[in-house]
Amino acid sequence: MTRNQLTTVLPVVYKYANTAAVWMWKLGLGKFINLFPSTVGRKLVVDFSRREAKAPSQMPMTFYAEGEQLYCTAFWSANHDWPLSVTANPQVEVWLPDGWYTGKAELVQDEEERANILPKLQKNGGWAYKLWERAQDGPLGDGDELSVLRIRRQSACTGAEGPGGMAWLWPFILLVFLFRPRHKRK
Repeated sequence: MTRNQLTTVLPVVYKYANTAAVWMWKLGLGKFINLFPSTVGRKLVVDFSRREAKAPSQMPMTFYAEGEQLYCTAFWSANHDWPLSVTANPQVEVWLPDGWYTGKAELVQDEEERANILPKLQKNGGWAYKLWERAQDGPLGDGDELSVLRIRRQSACTGAEGPGGMAWLWPFILLVFLFRPRHKRK
C-alpha cells in the first residue's frame, strides 16, 4: 500500500475502529481490548465531554502509565480537535482496564518529557503505531506532529454512565438469540 493510500484509507478505518472500541468499553468488554498489547496496543478511553458538553466526545487512545500519571496519544483519530478540547476543559474521565477515574489533563509541552515518553507510547501502540509510522513515510523521529496528553488521576468513579454502562444489553441479546425462531431443514 502506498503512502497516499494509507493516509486516505486509514482515517476512515480508524473512525469506525474507534467507535467500535468505545462501544466495547460501554458493553463491559474494555479489558478484552488490552489482552494482546503487542498487537492491538494498550488502550484506554478518554471522555472529554464531562457534563458541560452537549455531545459526548469519547476517544480511545494508546497509553503508558507512570505512577498516578497517564500519558496517552492517538496515532489516528477521527476527532482531530482533541488537543483543543483538553485546552478548553482539562477535566476528563478516563476508562482504564482496572477502573474508571476523573482526572486533569494537559498537553505535554516540555520537549525533554516528550522525548522520554514517546518511545514508551510507541511501544504500547501496537499496529496503530506501525501503520502511522509507515504513513509518515519513515521513522517517527522527534514526533513534532504527535500530541501527547498527560492525565493526573484524581478520584475513582462509580455509576452507570461509565464503562460497562450498556452491559445490560448482554442478557437481552442472549434471550433474543435463545428464543429466535428456528427453521427446520428439509
